[in-house]
This record gives sequence, structure tokens and C-alpha cells, in this order.
Amino acid sequence: MYYFSMKIQTKSLNDTKKLAYNFAQSIPDTGLFVTLTGDIGAGKTQFIRYILEYLNVSEPVTSPSFVILNEYKCSRFPIYHFDLYRLEEKGLKSMVSELREYSKSGFLTFIEWADFAHDEIPNNALKINVEYDEDNVDIRTFEFSDDDTKFLEDFNQRMNNDKHFSNLLCVK
Repeated sequence: MYYFSMKIQTKSLNDTKKLAYNFAQSIPDTGLFVTLTGDIGAGKTQFIRYILEYLNVSEPVTSPSFVILNEYKCSRFPIYHFDLYRLEEKGLKSMVSELREYSKSGFLTFIEWADFAHDEIPNNALKINVEYDEDNVDIRTFEFSDDDTKFLEDFNQRMNNDKHFSNLLCVK
């Protein structure tokens, strides 16, 4: 099995917005199942907010920390935004089948704090880890990885064609 990973460092919120734009433009019409990990304040929700802005979601995009799930509408597919941070083991076990349902084609699903789910996340997830620089909170590193390389290859191509990111892109 081929594994694809790429890291992109953004140096400002404007960089992060441009990254989100390229990400949103790369999402296939069949949707995507995305997990996000990273410390509190790393920028997971903000990145999702920017992506949904570029998908023309008109509702306010907020963190689902206390409600577990936010739903949004766009013309291409339904969007589901989960946050597993506050779920305990029993709550998570009750959601496993629901998470698997939202991993199917036809949805755009984001799961923040996916690392809390241990091995319960379906295998078809695009994984994003977000880190921030403790000395400069505007600097963020996004690592994208997936076993299914199609999305990341398309996203990588889009990023390589974006002159703004030509000096920021690191592919491994």
C-alpha cells in the first residue's frame, strides 16, 4: 500500500486562508472524510471555518465542542463537523456506527480530536495534524496524510501551482 504525506507551513492567517482555499477547491464532488488532530488552539476549527467559507456555507461555523456535531449545507454535499474532545469512552462507543456512516461517499465530514477515537475512525480518513509555533502563533504546520493518494495528489498539484506557496511547500 502506498502512503502519501505532505507538510505545509503557513506564516499568517492569510496563508492559512489560501491553504484552505486550495483544499476546498480540491475536494471531490463525492465528498471527503477528514480527521484533524492537534493541541487546543492549533487552528483546527479555524481551518475548517475557512474551508467552509470557500464552499459558500452561509451559516456561522463554530466549534462543536459542546454539541458534538454541527451540520452545514452547501450546494455540493451535506457537511458534518464533529468534535470528540468532550466524549468519554461510552459516548464514543455509541457514535462509532454514526462516524462510519458519515465516512461514506456523498458527505464532507470533519472530525476534530480524532485521536480520542483511538482505532474507531474508519480507514478511509484523510488525516490532518495541525501544530503551531509557540514563539509565533501565526506560524502553523499542517501535515496531510492518507493511504488513498488521489485527493492528496490533486491537492499537492494545486499547491505546487499556487505561486504563493512555492517556497512554503514540503512534500515527503
